[in-house]
Amino acid sequence: MNPSETHHIVELIASLYMVIPLILFFLFYLLSVYYSNKHYKNWPKYRTLSFASGLFLASVVLLNPVVPLVDGPFVTHMIHHLLLGMLVPLLIVLSAPMTLLFRILNVSVARKLSSFLKSWPFRVYTHPIIASALNIGGLWLLYTSNLYSLMHENDWINGLVHAHLFMAGYLFTVSMIYIDPIYHRVSFQCRALTLIIALAGHGILTKYIYANPPIGVEMEQAQQAAKLMYYGGDLIDAVIIFILCWQWFKATRPRIRMVANQMT
Repeated sequence: MNPSETHHIVELIASLYMVIPLILFFLFYLLSVYYSNKHYKNWPKYRTLSFASGLFLASVVLLNPVVPLVDGPFVTHMIHHLLLGMLVPLLIVLSAPMTLLFRILNVSVARKLSSFLKSWPFRVYTHPIIASALNIGGLWLLYTSNLYSLMHENDWINGLVHAHLFMAGYLFTVSMIYIDPIYHRVSFQCRALTLIIALAGHGILTKYIYANPPIGVEMEQAQQAAKLMYYGGDLIDAVIIFILCWQWFKATRPRIRMVANQMT
């Protein structure tokens, strides 16, 4: 066995260890659903499916099985970015894990969790402006500096970058669409305006990558990855836009009916 094969096996074993927590999270989610269904209204199946899909796609990124299917490591990285930084957070948010958790906790623990969700750090990091800055700003830093090349030279940096991609994507999604309990709500107007600016920043970044590849990335790979980031990101963002607009419509519908009744 040559050194490259040994290194590949070591990486695979490390990836498997990283997937184990995802499996445990899924089992805990299923047990929570079972317990919740015994005491409350049945938990929606689509939420369980959304959680399972999110963890499955996250494991795909960790196990990295798509490398042989794409042309170049940067295109592979961009697939990981779309999955771990955009689609997986959206699926996890739609699964409403905090709402399910509140269902199974006793009163005292639920109050402590509620106090944490009301704390100022949580309020700051879930504000649309801060969450968008962490998400889009992190991407600009990754692709316009030498951070992208460093993450492939150091496993710790690589892990931190992937962790940031998910957490920033999750906070961004949580700040835009309210599925789980949010104690510091921001107006629909502010969220919509922030979302527009964030999408513009994401789109401009894709065009920058298309013309200015990150250090160590060939022009052809950068252009393919930029197209993937642009169109793939738009598809996922369209879902967030739809949900935000639907929630906005539902929130204002009673007011619309009230005005209509007053006019008749």
